[in-house]
Amino acid sequence: MSIRRSLSFLVLSVLVAPRAQAEDSKKFTLDPETKALFLGDSITHAGQYITFVETNLRLAHPEAKVDLLNLGLPSETTSGLSEPAHPFPRPNVHERLDRALAKVQPKLVVACYGVNDGIYHPFSEERFDAYKKGIGKLIDKVEKAGAKLVLMTPPPFDPLPMKRQKKLRGRDAKDFAWFGIYANYDEEVMAKYAAWILSQEKRVDLVVDLRTPVLAYVEERRKTNPNFALSGDGIHLDAVGHRVLSQAVSKALGIPQPPPATAKIENKQPVEARVRSPAPKELVRAIQKRQQLRRDAWLSHVGHKRPGVRKGLPIDQAKVRAAKLDAEIRKLVAAAKAK
Repeated sequence: MSIRRSLSFLVLSVLVAPRAQAEDSKKFTLDPETKALFLGDSITHAGQYITFVETNLRLAHPEAKVDLLNLGLPSETTSGLSEPAHPFPRPNVHERLDRALAKVQPKLVVACYGVNDGIYHPFSEERFDAYKKGIGKLIDKVEKAGAKLVLMTPPPFDPLPMKRQKKLRGRDAKDFAWFGIYANYDEEVMAKYAAWILSQEKRVDLVVDLRTPVLAYVEERRKTNPNFALSGDGIHLDAVGHRVLSQAVSKALGIPQPPPATAKIENKQPVEARVRSPAPKELVRAIQKRQQLRRDAWLSHVGHKRPGVRKGLPIDQAKVRAAKLDAEIRKLVAAAKAK
């Protein structure tokens, strides 16, 4: 089956190769009104990388109306597994996936799972098999719904912050959890999960490597600052980390990125200039506000079993507010483009 590795915006269209035989070079053109549904765990729920991707998209193609809807859910897995010490059973995306596909009716689904699926334990073939089956089930359901699918590797787990907090655990520990993570979780578990996702390129329309750019960024920063980290717990990336993710996603989707802002960057930290954007802060804030408004409303509308998630507005009210924010965003984009 032939697989295209990029999605490209041409004028007001998004081009994605279909699932097809190698000899079939026909392109599938998505309508410019396409709704893209983002699924994932707490990293996607935080959604900053989606905000940055949408910012890039709006600045590059002000007329485009591709809709990026964030339905990431904290603690979620695709394997259905949950560590015993977790305060509640981890939500399983398959509990809500059918409803999400039916209610959102996306033409494109972007999914990022893995960091929770290993449940922070040493590697286990049984857990790995549950992850692979969960992803396979997701692939089948998205295809059955008639949508294109982009799979993204889980970002890496950085053990340094947890090591400093003395919260890493050796292989022989009695139990493991998000607050007591196996010391070699990244190299022995996450690396395998990410490599397997990359190997699925023939089953889906696109795979995106989020692991490599994050590792590369951290490695470069640690050349001058050995204690540098993009996360306070090794899992949840900060704004700079989300910017790194957004660059990888934007590049993979063929969305042009504005040149990074380099003003006032110290010579000893040239790498940071690569992830700073010249996008006006007011624009980014407005896009983030709209993203969060719609995320909360649609999560409540679709429904889920994860306790402690903020309830969103009724969907009709959210649509009205989102439309007003969209008008504000378009004015800010026009102003930015006029400079």
